[in-house]
Amino acid sequence: MDTIFLEQVKVQTKLGVPDWERLIPQTIILDIEIGYDLSKSCKSDSINDTIDYGAVVTRIRETLSLSSFKLVESLAEHICQLILSEFGGLSVKVRVAKPGILPGLKALGVSIERLAK
Repeated sequence: MDTIFLEQVKVQTKLGVPDWERLIPQTIILDIEIGYDLSKSCKSDSINDTIDYGAVVTRIRETLSLSSFKLVESLAEHICQLILSEFGGLSVKVRVAKPGILPGLKALGVSIERLAK
């Protein structure tokens, strides 16, 4: 299986366990790996034979701007399911980092991986 990767994608969403933390959008950083068969697009050189990563980023930003999550785990699962269902990925791995949330900590987050059913 081949991989399309999107690294350090900055998005805005409302995220946090305390209610006050979800009042205003925060910057979250995503690393995304999408498993896909790229053999056809390697030969055709056509965007129609692959996943349009610009469309993936636009869709993620759109859905997260309208969403609110308590846990980074829920946010990561939301992104995985979106990519699998809307873009036809064969697998997806998402790393969600919430930077600078605790003193002396660069970031906190999770990394999850899901396979298409």
